[in-house]
Amino acid sequence: MQLDPEGMAPEDLSHAGAIVDKAIEYMTGQNIAPISIASALLGGAIGMLSRTLDDRAVAQVLRSALASVEAGELDEMRNAPSHPGKL
Repeated sequence: MQLDPEGMAPEDLSHAGAIVDKAIEYMTGQNIAPISIASALLGGAIGMLSRTLDDRAVAQVLRSALASVEAGELDEMRNAPSHPGKL
């Protein structure tokens, strides 16, 4: 896994995102509640981070996510055209 030319995201991020989108679509089709889907994905993501980063780095990722929520970035996403899995 390598960073893109601007050093921002792994080159396989789009592929991983597409797989997550399909998983969300499948779970939605199985009538799994959105909160259950989100909780499972969040738990899995934190588990993956914990296998690759130390606790301080995981906490920083979570702080960054919280800062995005507090800055109103989710409001922008709510107003964008709907697309499963895109937060």
